Amino acid sequence: MKTDPADIICVQETKANRDNVAHQQFTDLGFYDYWFSAQKKGYSGVAVFTKLKPDQVELGTGHKLSDDEGRILQLDFGDIRLINAYFPSGTSGDERQDFKYKWLDEFQAYLNKLKKSHPKLILCGDYNIAHREIDIHDPKGNKNSSGFLPDERAWMDRFLASGWMDSFREIHPEPYRYSWWSQRFPSVRLQNKGWRIDYINTTENLKKNLLNAEIYPEIKHSDHCPVYLEIKT
Repeated sequence: MKTDPADIICVQETKANRDNVAHQQFTDLGFYDYWFSAQKKGYSGVAVFTKLKPDQVELGTGHKLSDDEGRILQLDFGDIRLINAYFPSGTSGDERQDFKYKWLDEFQAYLNKLKKSHPKLILCGDYNIAHREIDIHDPKGNKNSSGFLPDERAWMDRFLASGWMDSFREIHPEPYRYSWWSQRFPSVRLQNKGWRIDYINTTENLKKNLLNAEIYPEIKHSDHCPVYLEIKT
């Protein structure tokens, strides 16, 4: 953060409450910091660090199961609402996969309603879904893997068709661009056997404001790498 990578930085799966972190360090660098943590300690959670003070901060969406896990943090900047989201993973079994499908449907309904009052939206986060075959290194081998299941990919189709734009693909149509690599096998990152499951998508009415989008695999803080959007406000 000392390198000043962006005006706003969104983090998912913080696994911490604000009081667990020496957040004065962020303040000293000129960032306001906002947190929405899970009720279960050491689990899930999202945070936003921003040099631009938001006009309003909203925790959650009003859906209890999602809010208990600290999955959505919303900030208003003028007429744009930024949503930082940590989508559920279904990799631990059928129960969580069912929860993921329910969460996706509830979230889509929430976004459809939100767009009526906040038509300009940016949805940033770990979606835990690779949308198309171009977004995963081994689509055939992972056709039955959570994160690339037909119903998850179909949800992404419906989501984008409802007035959203994949900002990265607007600029980068090329393959082999990923944002996550399994840590179970350290060599897969060296071999770039990854998934693109992190997105900063916007409503289509912001398309003319899009300046740049990028993925930075050389930055290695975790099994994910940063994704980036530059937009004119």
